[in-house]
This record gives sequence, structure tokens and C-alpha cells, in this order.
Amino acid sequence: MAFSKYTRRNKIRRRIRKSLTGTAERPRLSVYRSNKEIYAQIIDDTTGKTLSAASSRDKGFKANGNKAEVAKEVGKAIAEKAKEAGIEAVAFDRGGYLYHGRVKQLAEGAREGGLKF
Repeated sequence: MAFSKYTRRNKIRRRIRKSLTGTAERPRLSVYRSNKEIYAQIIDDTTGKTLSAASSRDKGFKANGNKAEVAKEVGKAIAEKAKEAGIEAVAFDRGGYLYHGRVKQLAEGAREGGLKF
């Protein structure tokens, strides 16, 4: 019997996280997407702290268009917040999602904003 979407995603997520950790020099950019919204966090795994976060639900966040366009704007927003925190390079954690669609748009938006990964 096939795995559910949730189980499959978590298996992939655990496989990715075995080799991917965020350090103080190169924190982890973690992505979570729901059916309506998209969230991104920059995390230092050595201390367990979230250094910066952005989502499509933030106050003052204005983005019109489809969900992919909103994801690109969230990527630009997280890059801007990372620059303010002094972060230039990150390790991209796609969270078990395919690098396609909204996850890819968020990554491209973050790259346009100046993050390196």
C-alpha cells in the first residue's frame, strides 16, 4: 500500500535533515507550505534559535497574484530580513517538498534578494 502524502513528505524530510544542519556562519533556510500560505525561517541549529522569519501571513505583507507570485515575494522578504540580521549565505531546506512550484519560487525570490545557497 502506498504512503500517505504526509508520511512520504516526512520520510523525505528526515532523509534531508540527516545531512543538512544550520550553523552560525551558514544557517538553514527552512520552508513550510500549507494549501493557502507559505512560511520561511532562518534557523541556527547549533543554538536552536530562529534568526529570522517571513510568511505570507505577516502583518504589512502585501502581495497580490497567484500563490507562486506570493511565494516569490516571501523569498524576497526573508532575504531582506536576513540581510538586516547580517546573514549572507544559507543552506536551503526544502522540508520534504519537491523543488518545484512555490518552493522553487521562494528560493528564486531569496536569491534575487541577495541570499546565497
